[in-house]
Amino acid sequence: MVSPTLPLLVRTRGPDEFWRKRKIFKLAAHYRGRRRNVYSITIRNVHRALVYATKGRKLKKLDMKELWDTRLQAGCEQCGISVDTFKDCLARNNILLNRKVLSDLAIWEPRSFEALVNLSRERAVVETLPGLNERSVMNQVYGLANLKIK
Repeated sequence: MVSPTLPLLVRTRGPDEFWRKRKIFKLAAHYRGRRRNVYSITIRNVHRALVYATKGRKLKKLDMKELWDTRLQAGCEQCGISVDTFKDCLARNNILLNRKVLSDLAIWEPRSFEALVNLSRERAVVETLPGLNERSVMNQVYGLANLKIK
C-alpha cells in the first residue's frame, strides 16, 4: 500500500515556504490593502521599496556632501578666502579635516573656523597663493570684525 502522505508532501513546499513568505509580509506590514495581504502583489512592492531604499542611501550621501560644501563655501566667503585655497593651505599645514568637520566648525564654531582661516591665510600669503579676498561685510553683522586679517 502506498502512503497518501508522500504525494501530499511532494505537492506542498513545507514550512520553508511559510517562513519565506512571512519575511516578505513582515516587510509589508505597514502597507494598505492588497499590497499587504496578497503575496504576488506584496513581493513586487517590497522589492521596489528595497530598490528605492538602496538608491536613497546613496542620494542621502550626495545630499549631505552638497550641504557640507555649501556651508564650507559660505564660511570661506564670509572670511574672504576661496575654498580651494583654504583646503590647500590646511593640507600644507598638516591639518587634515574632512568636509563634515569643517562645515560643522563653520556653522557651530565660527571662532575656531576663523582661527583655521587665519592659519591658512598666513600660509597663502607666505607662499603667494591666489584666492585671498577682502572679508565680507557680514562679519560685522555677526560680530567677527574684531578678528585681524593679514
